[in-house]
Amino acid sequence: MDFTIKISCFGASESIPIINEPTYFIALIDGDSSFSLDFNEYDIQGKNVLFLSPYQLLNWGSKNLKNIRFLQFHGDFYCIEYHKAEVACNGILFNNIYDKPYIAVNNILFDEISTLFDKVQKIGNAGTNYDLSVVRSYLQLILALSSREKQIDSKNIIILSNKSDILNFKAMLDTSFATSKSVSFYAEQYGLSVNVFSKKVKKHYGKVPSKLIQERLTLEAKKLLHLTYKSIKEISAELGFEDEFYFSRYFKKEVGVSPKTFREKVGISIVAKKSM
Repeated sequence: MDFTIKISCFGASESIPIINEPTYFIALIDGDSSFSLDFNEYDIQGKNVLFLSPYQLLNWGSKNLKNIRFLQFHGDFYCIEYHKAEVACNGILFNNIYDKPYIAVNNILFDEISTLFDKVQKIGNAGTNYDLSVVRSYLQLILALSSREKQIDSKNIIILSNKSDILNFKAMLDTSFATSKSVSFYAEQYGLSVNVFSKKVKKHYGKVPSKLIQERLTLEAKKLLHLTYKSIKEISAELGFEDEFYFSRYFKKEVGVSPKTFREKVGISIVAKKSM
């Protein structure tokens, strides 16, 4: 990458570019808008923080924005998996297919994160180890504050929602996605028709089960490409594809790049290197 970490700012009258890059993004949003992320539609109001993992497709729609700022960083600069003990954000802020990809924040937290953005921007890509260490600390604090807020929000949603066996679909999918890719398999576990089951899942998770199965499979493929040294052939077999060529076609259709390109651009994580 030709940068370590950078911030881009857009005002209400400016056009926001489509994003589909091999980096992580944190978007600090002020104002009302709609957007699609991996072809899922969302509407937001007020102050929000949005989180994107590498090669997620963000396309901004109608907007009544005051301002949006993107903080962009590569996994080589800050590995969210390696730092999971300090910042529990992987699967909470990033790579969470079961929940909305953003959090609504109050004015106090918004201003606190905005100040941290300012500090990161001020130091920028200064080359000294000291400067990079300071920027990394600011980024870690942004992630810690956001992760805490997200977890509080998630607990409140669970308390307020009706308790339902459909909540177990997440655990079932996480266990069976590689071997069972049809909606009918999961519907049968609940003794429901595909139509009734799909409506229940859509009501709770905001996505139909076929979309969740597809996203869970893609997420695991990204994880194996980034966090392991397994070959594409080995990953293909682990995920239940007939062969690596079918897997490569599937991956490129879903992500926009081939597995080989994804691994080259995103890189192999320090986590994989440490486990060797």
